[in-house]
Amino acid sequence: MQIIRGFDLFIVIAYLALIPLFGVFFKRYVKTSKDYFLAGRMLPFWVIGMSLIGTNIGAYDYIGAAGGAYRFGLVQANYEWIGAIPAMVLASLLFIPFYWKSGVYTVPEFLGKRYSTAVRTIEAILWTAFLASVLGIFFWASGLMLHTYLGWNLRFSIYLIAVIVAIYTVTGGLAAVAMTDVVQMLVMFIGGLAVLIIGFNLTGGWTGLVNMIQPTHPQHFQLFLPLDHPQYPWLGVLFGLGLVLSPAWWCCHQAIIQRTLGAKSAWDAKASMMGAAFLKMLVPLLVIIPGFFALALCKDPSAITNPDQAFPWVMRNLLPVGLSGLVFASFIAALLSSMDSTINSTATILTRDIYQKFFRKEASDKHYLLFGRVITIILVAWGVIFAPVTNKFPGIYVAMQTLLSYFQGPTFATVLLGIIWSRANRWGGLIGLVGGVGISVGLSISGMNFLYVAWWSFVGSLILNIVVSLLTKPEPLEKIRGLVYGFVIKDHSTQKLLKKRAEGGK
Repeated sequence: MQIIRGFDLFIVIAYLALIPLFGVFFKRYVKTSKDYFLAGRMLPFWVIGMSLIGTNIGAYDYIGAAGGAYRFGLVQANYEWIGAIPAMVLASLLFIPFYWKSGVYTVPEFLGKRYSTAVRTIEAILWTAFLASVLGIFFWASGLMLHTYLGWNLRFSIYLIAVIVAIYTVTGGLAAVAMTDVVQMLVMFIGGLAVLIIGFNLTGGWTGLVNMIQPTHPQHFQLFLPLDHPQYPWLGVLFGLGLVLSPAWWCCHQAIIQRTLGAKSAWDAKASMMGAAFLKMLVPLLVIIPGFFALALCKDPSAITNPDQAFPWVMRNLLPVGLSGLVFASFIAALLSSMDSTINSTATILTRDIYQKFFRKEASDKHYLLFGRVITIILVAWGVIFAPVTNKFPGIYVAMQTLLSYFQGPTFATVLLGIIWSRANRWGGLIGLVGGVGISVGLSISGMNFLYVAWWSFVGSLILNIVVSLLTKPEPLEKIRGLVYGFVIKDHSTQKLLKKRAEGGK
């Protein structure tokens, strides 16, 4: 293994040492649980938008997407091109306004208002289980990156990352997380562009890159793969990814939505997602092409034994001294940003939807703040323990999406119907959510591809919710007013009409 160059090593260590200072700095602004979990609802749209991208491309895109491109090819870009942009626009226009105006801290809390405590609790348990599992994936990705780039022991690398992320997440809360993401996103884009420029220069541009790879990997430049492909059949990509997993990610993912809930206004909440959608258009170039560079330029098969090592190999072998260390440090920081977001979101759910709801309803705000910080430390420890399980999946991306497929379809169906259909009631929401998860588990056990699992569990959940809701009593209008799209539009029109008449009377 090539020895890391001294100047690059200095940059990496210095960067890792400076990251915890964000938490120490923002600790002065964390006085209440609202400050800790929602940054006091004072975040402007540009901070949230950049934070959303920093988190989204930080955790596993540069590792998992490049690894997926190395193994499967251009089909990996469908995660960005087919799903992300339309889903982000949908989230901005339909979902986020309802979340923000309802004053909730979490997606399960919103479902509790719209449906029932039972739906809220089940959704909270599902999200906690998922986010806790994802933590292991993030720790594994970060440890693997340090191991591949620096040659450090994998277990030691995971422990080191755990200590760093715990310090600034526990102390600074969402404000530290969001502001760290802003810096990381800027550096990541600069570093990603540097990788593209150098990589294309070595391969002779796009045409040269295709000529180097296509003879031995003819399917790598196909956007859609055959129906019998084990991971990415084209029909599954269109329905499971495009219509379920991607919209569910951007419209219902707690770590994503929690940032918009920290916005200082409803406009900032919506504008943040629109701004993030614009930046997201550049992401496929930054996260997919490096996987092709590794496939084309790495001549030693033993250098990349795991596809998820593709991007670290590119940084280590293609970038010059100084730039290599800076880019690597920024991507480690990006990985941390996804971990801290996940940890903070999970702590929010456990505090608001479980602990406060069922164990200590009337405790002081300082008590909830302390509990949130304690549970944050516990979650970091859990992530370290769960990290090795990731290695049992064929890549980080597959691990993430497999876990998501278990409940994202039913979650998306439940939230979507709750917002657009006033007739959906507590029993429909409960049966639809539980039944949808049961469908996804059954289909997964049968060996069905995770993309098809996501689609059919979504459809099954929709049908169950609609049928049960129609067979049972509707919710009182007072309960769902302000939580359903039709009523919000009607109320807004009525207010405008009354205002117009009042002005006319004057």
